[in-house]
Amino acid sequence: MEIIIKDLGELAGAAKKLLAFAGNRKKWCFYGELGAGKTTLIKALCAYLKVEESVTSPTYSLVNEYTYQLEGTAEVAYLFHMDLYRLKQIEEALDIGIEEYLYNDSYCFIEWAQIIGPILPTETLEIHIEIVEDTIRRIRCS
Repeated sequence: MEIIIKDLGELAGAAKKLLAFAGNRKKWCFYGELGAGKTTLIKALCAYLKVEESVTSPTYSLVNEYTYQLEGTAEVAYLFHMDLYRLKQIEEALDIGIEEYLYNDSYCFIEWAQIIGPILPTETLEIHIEIVEDTIRRIRCS
């Protein structure tokens, strides 16, 4: 699937399309150069899921945890947002217990996931964001 975003106002629609495309896949890896909009897209996805906390980049904490209410229920679900940019080796990810995040039923949105490629679940959704122009982004997912 491919989505072209021409301005920030289109992010909510893109989030809806990505969630529909993903189906039951809850482990998502985001790839793109610095400034491509990975965190911005994750914020839109969290907004669509109705996460109430302020969504920020976990660059220094590595993992941010958010909650949202499952649609049509009173049940609370967890969503984990990771930024692995600062990690140099897969062992560092293992040290923070990344496998617990990767192999549960919660959403897990991971920026800079290249370092953990060998341990990603096979059903992981890959999202590649490309800067086309200053305000235009191409989102490809598989």
